[in-house]
Amino acid sequence: MASTTDAPARRTRSTASGRGRGRGRDAAGPRATFGQLLPYLFEHRGILSFILVLSVLGALTTLAQPLLVGQVITVVEEGVPVGPLVWVLVALVVVSALLSGYQHYLLQRTGEGVVRSSRMHLARKILRLPISEFDTRRTGDLVSRVGSDTTLLRAVLTQGLVEAVGGAVTFLGALIAMIVLDAVLLGLTVIVIGIAIATVSLLSLRVRDASRRAQDKIGDVAAAVERAIGAVRTIRAAGATERETAAIEAETDGAYREGVKVAKISALIVPIAGIAMQLSLLVVIGVGGIRVASGATSVANLVMFIIFLFMLILPLGQAFGAVTSVNQALGALGRIREVLDLPDEDAHDRDGGPAVAVAGPANAGAAPEAPAIAFDEVRFAYASRAVDGGADAGEGDTAVEGTTSGPAGVSAGSGEARDVLRGVSFEVPRGQRVALVGPSGAGKSTTFALIERFYDPTAGVVRMGGLDLRTIDRADLRAQIGYVEQDAPVLAGSIRDNLTLGSPDATDDECVAVLRAVNLGAVLDRDPAGLAAPVGEDGIMLSGGERQRLAIARALLAAPPVLLLDESTSSLDGVNERMMREAIDAVAEGRTLIVIAHRLSTVVDSDRIVVLDDGEVVGEGTHSELVESTPLYRELAKHQLLV
Repeated sequence: MASTTDAPARRTRSTASGRGRGRGRDAAGPRATFGQLLPYLFEHRGILSFILVLSVLGALTTLAQPLLVGQVITVVEEGVPVGPLVWVLVALVVVSALLSGYQHYLLQRTGEGVVRSSRMHLARKILRLPISEFDTRRTGDLVSRVGSDTTLLRAVLTQGLVEAVGGAVTFLGALIAMIVLDAVLLGLTVIVIGIAIATVSLLSLRVRDASRRAQDKIGDVAAAVERAIGAVRTIRAAGATERETAAIEAETDGAYREGVKVAKISALIVPIAGIAMQLSLLVVIGVGGIRVASGATSVANLVMFIIFLFMLILPLGQAFGAVTSVNQALGALGRIREVLDLPDEDAHDRDGGPAVAVAGPANAGAAPEAPAIAFDEVRFAYASRAVDGGADAGEGDTAVEGTTSGPAGVSAGSGEARDVLRGVSFEVPRGQRVALVGPSGAGKSTTFALIERFYDPTAGVVRMGGLDLRTIDRADLRAQIGYVEQDAPVLAGSIRDNLTLGSPDATDDECVAVLRAVNLGAVLDRDPAGLAAPVGEDGIMLSGGERQRLAIARALLAAPPVLLLDESTSSLDGVNERMMREAIDAVAEGRTLIVIAHRLSTVVDSDRIVVLDDGEVVGEGTHSELVESTPLYRELAKHQLLV
């Protein structure tokens, strides 16, 4: 019979990403420049060049139409048949429409390409950020940058920027034609349009900041929703549904208000083009009619001038739209660049020169007699603590802000936080099993985080095979380590997806074998899909114990030289714990095993036990030695009826 710990899970995600936990930012936030936008366009310069050619051709066909209209009027006045001219005019209209439609399709497709590439760059960057960035940034806000902010980049192409280039050709052509036709009418038109341009320029300066604030608020909404969904069971059980709903509604109201501010500014810009066009048209018709009556110009010239006026104002409207869309995109790009400009996890390694490669238990370049893992006077402090008391307060170490490494790899974090580790020194000989024990908050999980190089020590050195971890390539280092986290996270997807996360080339037979070794055969048998069976979001379709066994199976399948097991059997009943220990014993043959455990019964047979308390090593030895020499260990053993 399964224990209660193997019952369907009620585990929820940490709510550390909730209110009051975002990274501080000023009201406007970092601003992007147009130059920073150009690389996103240059990625598609081939198709954009072709679109520009189409745009110019379309502009030329459009400019030719008023000239033909003028010819038609002149021919009609002279009583000559107009048949050929009409057919040429119709052909120009059709060609212009076809060019415009094809150009629109290419712009939409290219806009989607810009969004796709920006999302890929941003996602790639986010997954390579230092762990400390995830400690202080809200998940929902990061998701919003990938989803919502990148979408605004599409508007740069689809709402006028490239079309404005063709519009510029039309504008210049119309301007030249109007100068030739009637310079007086043009002067009056320029006065009206100039006032409109000056007004739009002033308003556009406000669009970018307003758009940035609106996107920040959208990120806040996404973070609030992610927080509530991630802990929905806890919220329901606590009767806090209405309070969380109210919190999301408050963030949504904030996003609405900022969106309305953008809409107000945009609403001022849009009609300005219409007003400018209407006033220009009225001036041209009024003054032009007087000039025709006085004989200063002809009817044909006035008609052509009016058509060119429309052609002059239409690209001007496109330019106004382009200004608005570009400024909105630059506001969103500022948020995107804020993440892209962060140093990734390996930045300091690259600054420090080439890293050493590690090649298995007998590390190349390492002393064969050196311990597999060694801590030498290691000190470590998080720059700040998360508001919900994460990290070693609960041995999770994930809800804190980390530090950044200096040129030498030494952490240069800020803040007055107390050291989590204080001069910790111990060795893990190759091929041995070493246990880390101690009360919650002693620093046990932090040692694992340092071994994995999620963080670097504030002082002291952590070594693998005699090599300073900071000199070892991170990817190669982690390939030598199997890490089973305390909360045994499971990714949405199938059993196979989770199992082969670190062993993508594993065969189905190998997967099935390791699953049965950790007593997960029943999970395979209860679903006809077998390894392809879905596990649900956060593995919700598995029990807590099953999730833990799946995480261990993943580490066992990779069979790395070093295994880190953080409370790896805490959710298992006696039967499953025994089977798990047998599976670990089998795969640990010839490998180094470091285990964190609160239940001393699971580690009493370890080759060595290190006792941590308040960030310091207070005892080392075997179970029997520590019972005699270390009061804290003796007290722990007494409470667990092991003495």
